[in-house]
Amino acid sequence: MTAVAEHNPPPTDPHRPTEDTGHDHQRDDGPRRVDEPHRLSVWATAQQTGPVQRRGRYVPESVKHPARMLPAIAAHAVHAYTQPGDLVLDPMCGIGTTLVEAIHAGRDAIGVEYEPHWSNIADTNITHAHTQGATGRASVVRGDATRLASLLPAALTGHVALVVTSPPYGPTVHGLVRPGEHGVAKFDNAYNDGTDRGNLAYRDLTGLTDGFEQILRGCAALLRPGGTIVVTARPWRKNGQLVDLPSAVIAAGVRAGLTPTERCVALLAAVRDGHLVARPSFFQLQAVRKARAGGTPLHLITHEDVLIFRRPSINSNPGSLDNATCVAAGPVDGPEVRD
Repeated sequence: MTAVAEHNPPPTDPHRPTEDTGHDHQRDDGPRRVDEPHRLSVWATAQQTGPVQRRGRYVPESVKHPARMLPAIAAHAVHAYTQPGDLVLDPMCGIGTTLVEAIHAGRDAIGVEYEPHWSNIADTNITHAHTQGATGRASVVRGDATRLASLLPAALTGHVALVVTSPPYGPTVHGLVRPGEHGVAKFDNAYNDGTDRGNLAYRDLTGLTDGFEQILRGCAALLRPGGTIVVTARPWRKNGQLVDLPSAVIAAGVRAGLTPTERCVALLAAVRDGHLVARPSFFQLQAVRKARAGGTPLHLITHEDVLIFRRPSINSNPGSLDNATCVAAGPVDGPEVRD
């Protein structure tokens, strides 16, 4: 498929789970047959733009978070890997996207968030979801997710069906832009004001993956038998060099004692008549245009990697991709707002 640009997608339900799922997924109607030909590891999660997916479903302040997960990604994971009444965890829940999609789907959810500003918005989004008829229960705990065992009740151990989360890409991301007299200015492009360096986003790649390993280890202890961890991530380039965050996350998961079982793709582009309809940010589009003008054949970002782990059984090998439906993900050209 080729990528083209479009800004006015047709009206579809942005929260309806997509039909293309990875290997051995669970749906609300029970386990799916492993020989169904239409089951793919590509998740069509951007048939509508991020703002359209959030409109009315989330409070307006949600847009200020610099790295929001697409609601359709969280919704797809929840529907694919859990049943109604299951417990879902997001150890870095931000504005609460995973929690909101879980309770709308009749699951219960708990989130951990380091930054009080974002956890307050997550609380507000949960309240807003309940006013819209969400039936699940959810709560947010303020604290450092690298210390999950000391933050969450011991009674949760062995009861979490699904973890959905994503590591930060650094202290700042592209955020939003506003045209002005002297050009384009960024805003809402940082996790905090920079005075608190305890956020995982302020670590280098080694520190980030070490911290994320601690988080995954804590999540693994909370998983029930057969429970699943879903992590979204994408590589980027820094000074022309590839920063392969997805591979670093897989390595962190293996060190945490988890088994990688699938590597899927969550589309950040819509699918229209056999084409990928890219939804680039201002900065991504600008970077690609400059690179192509200089003779470098860069392309628009159209997906995130979805890395799926399970806590291994006694006789399994944590370092293998067991029965996985894998999709290779190539390098991209810079971290963008997950919108």
